[in-house]
Amino acid sequence: MTLEAAINEVQTYGEWFSPEDEPLREARRLGEEFGAEPIGVTGGAALRFIASLIKARTVVEIGSGCGVSGIWLLRGMHPQGVLTSVDVEPENQRLAKIAYSDAGFAASRTRMISGRALDVLPRLTDAAYDLVFCDAMPREYPDYLSAALRLLRPGGVIAFDDALTPLPDPADAHGVRAVARLVAEDENLIPLFLPLGDGLLVAQKQG
Repeated sequence: MTLEAAINEVQTYGEWFSPEDEPLREARRLGEEFGAEPIGVTGGAALRFIASLIKARTVVEIGSGCGVSGIWLLRGMHPQGVLTSVDVEPENQRLAKIAYSDAGFAASRTRMISGRALDVLPRLTDAAYDLVFCDAMPREYPDYLSAALRLLRPGGVIAFDDALTPLPDPADAHGVRAVARLVAEDENLIPLFLPLGDGLLVAQKQG
C-alpha cells in the first residue's frame, strides 16, 4: 500500500467514525460553494473533542467559514458556552448564523464579529478564553498565536488548521512553518500535531 492510499484509508475511517449530519453537510456544501474551505470531518471531530475535554465555555474562532467548525466547536462546548466567531466576510457570517440555527443552537450561543482578525482580537479580554481556533489567513498565524497567548486562560488551548496541507501561496506556507516553530520553541506551551484532515496544530498554555 502506498503512503497516499494509507492516508486516504485512515481519513475514510475517521469520517466513518465521526459522521456529519445534515446541518454540517449543508454548511460544508455552502462553504465549498462560496470558497470558504471548511475544516475536514476528522479535524472538526478533534475540535469537538478538545472543547469537551477542557469544558470550554468561551471560544474564539478566527474564520467563520459558513459554520462547519463553529458547529463542531459548539457541540463540544459547555451547554451555556459562547462562541465568538470572527470573519472579514459578512456573507460568511450570515451563512454561519443560519447553520448554527439549523443545528439547533440559540442565537445567544454565538457572538459574530465582522472584521479583520488582527483588528478584532486586540479588543477581546485578556485571559478570558478557553480555546482559540485559527482557520483564516495562514500568513497571519504567528500574529494569531501572539494574540491567543494573551486571550487564553492558563490551561487554555490554541489550534491551527491547515498545518499539513501544502499551501500554494508562499506567504501562507511561511506563516504555517513559522507558527509551528514558535509553538515548538515556547516553553510555556505543550504542543501536539494531529495528522488529521489538513493537519491540526494544537498547544496548551501553561501557568
